[in-house]
Amino acid sequence: MALDKEVKEEIIEEYKRHSDDTGSPEVQIAILSKRIVELTDHLRTNKHDESSRRGLLKLVGRRRRLLAYLRRKDYKSYLALTEKLKIRKK
Repeated sequence: MALDKEVKEEIIEEYKRHSDDTGSPEVQIAILSKRIVELTDHLRTNKHDESSRRGLLKLVGRRRRLLAYLRRKDYKSYLALTEKLKIRKK
C-alpha cells in the first residue's frame, strides 16, 4: 500500500528540517505513520490478509527503531513529533 505522490509530498513539506530535506528521521517517521494508519484501516476490513499484517508489523518495527534513534539524538524533536503524530511514548 504505497502512498500517493501528492500525499507523500504534503507530509515531507510539513515535517522537513530544511528546503531539500526528504530523509530526516522526522520525515521518515511521519511517512511510516501514514502508511501504518492506512494499513490498519485495510486490515480492519480484510481480517485474513496475513501478508499485509506482516508488512504492518515490519513498518511498526521500523518506525519504533527510528523513534528510538530520534529520542537518543534530539529529544526535543522526539517529543514534538510524538505529540504531533499522537504516538504513544514508552
